[in-house]
Amino acid sequence: MKQFRKLIFWTHLVCGITAGMVIFIMSVTGAFLAFEKNVTEFVERDQRVIVQREHRLGVKAMLSKVLAAKPDAKPSAVLMQNDPQAAVTVSLGREGQLFVDPYTGNITGEGSKGVRQFFRTVTDWHRYIALSGDNRARGKSLTGAANLLFLFLAVSGIYIWLPRIFEWRRVRPNIWFRCGLRGKARNFNWHNAIGFWCSLVLVVLTLTATVISYQWAGNLLYTLTGNEPPTASQPAPQQPQSPEAFVTPENLDAIWIAAENQAASWRSISLRLPAEKQAVFTINEGKSWNIFGRSTLTLDAATGEVAKWEPYSEQNAGRQLRSWFRFTHTGETGGIVGQFVGFIACVGGAFLVWTGFSLVLRRFRNWVKRRSSASFAADSEH
Repeated sequence: MKQFRKLIFWTHLVCGITAGMVIFIMSVTGAFLAFEKNVTEFVERDQRVIVQREHRLGVKAMLSKVLAAKPDAKPSAVLMQNDPQAAVTVSLGREGQLFVDPYTGNITGEGSKGVRQFFRTVTDWHRYIALSGDNRARGKSLTGAANLLFLFLAVSGIYIWLPRIFEWRRVRPNIWFRCGLRGKARNFNWHNAIGFWCSLVLVVLTLTATVISYQWAGNLLYTLTGNEPPTASQPAPQQPQSPEAFVTPENLDAIWIAAENQAASWRSISLRLPAEKQAVFTINEGKSWNIFGRSTLTLDAATGEVAKWEPYSEQNAGRQLRSWFRFTHTGETGGIVGQFVGFIACVGGAFLVWTGFSLVLRRFRNWVKRRSSASFAADSEH
């Protein structure tokens, strides 16, 4: 058992050295991203909240006003919330988004470009180590591999932390921060205490990240729940865009009303654009334990008839679990409390890397000193 513990310790140390810098980057950026949505919504609050009036415009009229104000715009989606004081969001793909007053059709803002650019940069560091272009795949591979090593570090750290004799007097010094310590003693105490309080959350964060990063991990969720993994969809061929490429169905208002009637208690509805032959709606019904559970409705754009209805409640367990993993990784599943816990765990992860590297460097420096002393003693004998 002693040899096994030693093996786990040295494997833990080597994995930490190997992936430490990437883990540090992901931890720091993860802490920033924990409140991305909250910060963005707060900064853009004046653009997102509008004055309630008596009559709302139809979706088609709203889009017409947007295109009149922004002739070069290529809307990729329109999202409406079931809130009389919420602006309608018109997405423009990589060009950003517009917030539109649903009563007048006036554009209330384009979002905070500075804040959104900041979080895009942070996200690029978190997912790809800021690599771009053809190197993005390499960056994603590096962060995915580092995340797997981080998962092992979190699990093995719990094992290494456990004292050989599990008694309170042995456990207590390893779970509280002790004042007055310096150097190695301080870093050792911080590494153990932070590991104790953060490890389980870090296991959840890295496990959910594994499912997001690797298709085999996502497919495993379907297999474990007894469902067939979805086949990888091939990207649709890019069609050259022309000024006439963006066309909304003449009966857009009618099919939007049909989508609202499909889920009477809807909280938000989003439509992908352009909707030429089929209109694909994403509907938040607000009926599930998973507050991010979404249903999908596909209507025939010409007739408004239902081509496909996939309510979240009827999705298989694998698909639902995949959705849980996505938002559990960001902490949003637990609301503001979950985000705060995730933030603390990410900060803790960064400190674990720092204290871990410090302990390794001290261990290496002591080893060099011992070697030098032994070599000096051997030379003296001669």
